[in-house]
Amino acid sequence: MAIRFYSDYERFDLNNESMLKKWINAVVCNHGKKTGTITYLFCDDERIARDNVQFLNHDTYTDIITFDYVEGNLVSGDILISLDRVGENAHQFGCSFERELHRVLIHGVLHLLGFKDKTDADAAQMRLKEEESLKLLEAMR
Repeated sequence: MAIRFYSDYERFDLNNESMLKKWINAVVCNHGKKTGTITYLFCDDERIARDNVQFLNHDTYTDIITFDYVEGNLVSGDILISLDRVGENAHQFGCSFERELHRVLIHGVLHLLGFKDKTDADAAQMRLKEEESLKLLEAMR
C-alpha cells in the first residue's frame, strides 16, 4: 500500500497525513479491494485546467481529475485536486475547507472504486458514499 501526497503549493500542509492514509485504505478495504499506489497532487486552478484540456479535452476548471490505474482488486491511480476549487466549494457549500478537502480526497478514491457521477442517480449514489466515508473518518478520530 502506498498513498502519497504532493503539493505544488509551498504554503499548503496536509493535516493528519497518517490518519488520512489509514482512512483511505479503510474505505478501499470496505469495498472489498486492496490499496495499490494512490498519488495525490494538490495544485491550483491553472494546473488542473491545463491538465483537463491536455488529457481529457475538457476546457473547464474542476475540483478533481482522477486517472484510473486499477487492475483487478488493486486500487491505484493519480488524483489531481485544485485547492482553489476546494476553497470555492467550501464557501459555496457553507462548510470548512478541511471538510471539503476530505470530501474531494475520497471522491477520487470512490471513482477508482467504480462509482460514477455523470447522471443524477449516479451523483446521488456518489454523495451517499462520500457521506458514509466522511462518517468513517470522524469515527476514526
